[in-house]
Amino acid sequence: MKINKIIGLCGSTLLLLFSACQPIDDREVLENTTDIDGVKLVATQATEGGNLVELSMETPGITGYWDYNLGKALTDKVEFVYPIPGTSTFTYTGTLGGEFFSKTIDVQIDELDHPLDQDWYDLVSEETSEGKTWVFAGGPAADGGKWWYMSPPDDPSQWETAWWNAAGDCCPPVDAAGKMHFDLDGAANYTYYSKPGATPQEGSFVLDVANQTLQVNGQNILGAEQGNPEGLYTIISLTEDELILYLSNNAGGTGWTWVFKPE
Repeated sequence: MKINKIIGLCGSTLLLLFSACQPIDDREVLENTTDIDGVKLVATQATEGGNLVELSMETPGITGYWDYNLGKALTDKVEFVYPIPGTSTFTYTGTLGGEFFSKTIDVQIDELDHPLDQDWYDLVSEETSEGKTWVFAGGPAADGGKWWYMSPPDDPSQWETAWWNAAGDCCPPVDAAGKMHFDLDGAANYTYYSKPGATPQEGSFVLDVANQTLQVNGQNILGAEQGNPEGLYTIISLTEDELILYLSNNAGGTGWTWVFKPE
């Protein structure tokens, strides 16, 4: 009798242990609350064809962010003054619940009826479609000035410190006599000239006023031989008469500083 009880008790214990070792497979499966066609994007302009734009995503249950070309807004609604006439495409990226998606909306801007941030005018001039040309603030031969030089890395506050005054002392960049042109003629256009009379090389740019950065896409800036494949620069100074850019970590592992002036 006692043996039967012991065997029964051991069997129950083994059953409990076996059950406890079994994985609990109670997974929650994420499901879409709608499809891409069900995501409603709305663009509103303060005036017809004007450049004060509000973008909103109006579908409940959707989360994501707006990429409005000048930056990203981690909200469903964003308002901004857009600097570029013509048709512009803005993108909302988010999740439907079970999968990610991107959807775009086009906005036609016919008139810059709201003033831009002053940095835009300083970079491309008041005549935004015509644009503005920048050159090195020195050279093109070595002249003792500080306009293209090695700086301490990873610290924009040290931009003025010259570990090696390359252009001033001995070794200007190969395109020291070149120029760069920025304009907003239908897009944020960037054109690079390696020297006077050189064939223009076209790219684009993004001026991030809030974070004080300049992104150049598709082409180099003057003196980019120090290496910056991402094309992103910290703006140290941007005024009507001066553009100073800093790179925190170039291909050689140091910082680098560029000083430009209008042509």
